[in-house]
Amino acid sequence: MLNEQNRAEFLQTIAQKLGREVTHTPKPQDPPINNLAKTRLTNLTQDELCKEFTDFAQTQQVRCVITKPEQVINSLIALCESYDCQGSVIISGDERLNALGVTQAISEKYETYIWDPKLGHENIIHAERSQIGIVFAEAGLTESGGIVLFSSPEKGRSVSLLPETSIVILRKSDILPRVAQLAERLHKMAQDGIRMPSCINLIGGASSTADIELIKVWGVHGPVHAAYLIIEDC
Repeated sequence: MLNEQNRAEFLQTIAQKLGREVTHTPKPQDPPINNLAKTRLTNLTQDELCKEFTDFAQTQQVRCVITKPEQVINSLIALCESYDCQGSVIISGDERLNALGVTQAISEKYETYIWDPKLGHENIIHAERSQIGIVFAEAGLTESGGIVLFSSPEKGRSVSLLPETSIVILRKSDILPRVAQLAERLHKMAQDGIRMPSCINLIGGASSTADIELIKVWGVHGPVHAAYLIIEDC
């Protein structure tokens, strides 16, 4: 072990070899050149954010449908039919889906399983066997074209990850410029004493990889298809 004197001599030698002065306190950081982390895309209106969000998402093989509140059910069923849904559908136990009438409408139309935390691993088995998974997103991120999902006992991650097709319902007013604004929301939740989610998932579309010779391949380790159903609420 180096004692204090040996440590000082050792650091002095290193500093001399590097042509630097020996310092014992860190230098202050240079002022940032810009504040893009918090300001990028924040000048856009909500309509402009929505357009940027959907434009980028579609480059990531995500189908985007914008609908009015009164047309949510019809638009959702049309989406399911566009994927030729012949199998079962799994729906998150998110109360917001129930409030929209989604849970009841889909249950009447298709063989449907609703995520139930009391059933444990059985939920995952149903998710694996389902053709479509339907979830409600906390936010959309314009910069990446991705969505944010909070996990909780009634909102299992498997609903969006295991079925062949993942349909995400999102309110237009919840489309944020980028991750910085999401972090601000999370910070406010913590300050307000709101229970934090067990997991925060940032999902950029259907699964893909470019590991082999940088050739993009879709549907490798998760949903083959992804769609956003955006509700016009602003």
